[in-house]
Amino acid sequence: MKKIGFIGAYDKTDLIVYIAKILTAFNQKVLIVDITVNQKVRYIVPAINPSTTYITDFEDIDIAVGFKKAEDIKRYLGLSQGQEMEYDIALIDTDSIEGFENFELETAQKNYFVTSFDNYSLRRGLEILLALQNEINLTKVLFSKEMLKEEDDYLNFLSVGYKVNWNEYKIYFPIENGDLSVIYENQRLGKIKFKKLSVQYKDGLAYLVEEILDNVSESNIRRTMKLLEKGN
Repeated sequence: MKKIGFIGAYDKTDLIVYIAKILTAFNQKVLIVDITVNQKVRYIVPAINPSTTYITDFEDIDIAVGFKKAEDIKRYLGLSQGQEMEYDIALIDTDSIEGFENFELETAQKNYFVTSFDNYSLRRGLEILLALQNEINLTKVLFSKEMLKEEDDYLNFLSVGYKVNWNEYKIYFPIENGDLSVIYENQRLGKIKFKKLSVQYKDGLAYLVEEILDNVSESNIRRTMKLLEKGN
């Protein structure tokens, strides 16, 4: 199972759900694990019998809520400690060093640091990185209105001396009201729809999916996203 970490205090739930939906279109069995403090996915993904801990199916994606460790999910699924979960990809959403350590994201195939540039998201996210025991490679996923070089420079400045190797490239997502309106409408409908998302937002999704899948071309991913749009 390929493990992908999404680290930071910024709200990553919708981003991860969109990524997961695209991955399922490539016949990937995907598990989203929300181990954030607020567990937002609990409130935006419909569940028939929600409890303290549960796994629910949402548009061919399995979503795990309320679990502290991977072993807890295995027990819930009736697996022994030595058995592997039958997923191709697990997308782990964490906003704490405990979540990072409990799901052993140090061993993840890829880790992304997701933030905007408001003080809370930036500094609270950096608290997680400050607590890292060993160096890790991280790719920046930046939500920004202006997408300014100065913002990235500021993040680099704040993280000087941290045990982080920033990948050279970074992935930008726009903060614009159009995308937020689409996302909020999808939440109300309980659906994953790609229609009306901005070109820039869809570009960021395509790039992330290409990285996660490794062996699928960007053009193929874009064609698949168009098919998903038509299916909406």
